[in-house]
Amino acid sequence: MTNKNKIKPTLGSGFRDLSGDFLATKKKIIQIIEDNYLRYGYTEISQPSLEISSQIGSYLSEDSSNPMSDVFLFENDKESLMLRYDLTSQMTRYVATNYRDLPSTFKNYRMGNVWRQEKPSPNMRLREFFQADFDILGNSNQPQVDAEICNLIADIFSQIGFKKDEFKISITNLKIIQGLISNNLKITDPKKIQQISRSIDKKSRLGLKSVKELLGKGRKDGSGAFTKGCELSEGQIDEIINFLKINNLEELKSVLKNPLSIEGIDELSKLLDQASFGDFFDFIELSMDIQRGLSYYSSFAIETNIQNLQIKDNKDKIVDLSGISCASGGRYSKLTSRFGVDIDGSGASIGCDRVSFIANQFKNRISNQIQKPVAILILDEKFYPKYYEILKILRDNKINSEIYPGGNAKLQKQFQYCDKNSNPIAVMIGQEEVDKNLIKFKVIQGEKDKNEFLVTKEKLIDEIRKFI
Repeated sequence: MTNKNKIKPTLGSGFRDLSGDFLATKKKIIQIIEDNYLRYGYTEISQPSLEISSQIGSYLSEDSSNPMSDVFLFENDKESLMLRYDLTSQMTRYVATNYRDLPSTFKNYRMGNVWRQEKPSPNMRLREFFQADFDILGNSNQPQVDAEICNLIADIFSQIGFKKDEFKISITNLKIIQGLISNNLKITDPKKIQQISRSIDKKSRLGLKSVKELLGKGRKDGSGAFTKGCELSEGQIDEIINFLKINNLEELKSVLKNPLSIEGIDELSKLLDQASFGDFFDFIELSMDIQRGLSYYSSFAIETNIQNLQIKDNKDKIVDLSGISCASGGRYSKLTSRFGVDIDGSGASIGCDRVSFIANQFKNRISNQIQKPVAILILDEKFYPKYYEILKILRDNKINSEIYPGGNAKLQKQFQYCDKNSNPIAVMIGQEEVDKNLIKFKVIQGEKDKNEFLVTKEKLIDEIRKFI
């Protein structure tokens, strides 16, 4: 093939290959999450990556003229399919199909990749990423269920290794702001209300000044791109901004008197009462700016953000991770009604890629090391039976191991393989070892005062375990 015809190996924007420590960290975190889902009594559902577009739709798009602009579509003359953009919408399709056979209160979890057609940023905003969702649908004590969602997130993040002051679980009830907008500000257009909510939801990421701009004429970001604002009056904007500064239920009650806001305040109060019985009440705080980017949430809403953590980038500059959202969700009431079934639900989603990226920066937080295989080198092909005998002993004792796959090569080449493959130990059996009925192994990863050992077959496992 000529240079002219060669294809440059590149990735699409917002996609990535994973390997090494990051992948090991991610798998460890996924295991912690799943273990806790099971510990709390949730049942797993596995669902396809593609769904019928008309059944799932999109709750993401901020462009009302193109409601499917944020999803990946695959269309032909027979059907329109879309890659799932979250794990909740398709789960409600499953529940609506099977609700007669499910428990009246159905606790479930789903784990897998989702896809969003949006502007990516390195490590934080991808177009393909892994989510781990858990939900409770059906007849339930709502304060108890919503409090469990808070407790489970706090439990998982603590087990991953985040300290109490390094993440915060913020909660609100969307009825409070909806009452303010519809009753106090006299705004009733659903599209306008949704636009206001999405503008408010960006406070943790963009700050109060940017939210004020989005509520007004609009905002221009660092790249020069302009987002059209909600075009509210100065008085309406000031009322919303002042509301966002309140984080006390009693103060909310004194400011908001409309029935919908009072209903939301009462529901939030009952949730906090329920949460006070658990171990993680001190992890929860009120925050009125949580409005959720997905438009199907109706009351309780939750957001989990990183705080007080900094890393250095590849240019040795300090990067503050505070404000990064890693888990979010809330209560929804209409998701199954489009299928002709009315079932309330509440749940949350953990962004495993974001959590893994952050956790991988702090190696002491989580044990993420996958044991690299012990390599049995080939000193002479006539000893293959002996090599396979040792291989079986190692694997039977749960020690990852392999026979050098490149044949009877020079020892230098075999050690080069071990170095690039990070094999911690090389086992070497030649004529001398066979004659003495001994096994030689060499520690090749890590600095050791003595790195070559001769042992009997009976002591091989105990001796190797000292070094892996």
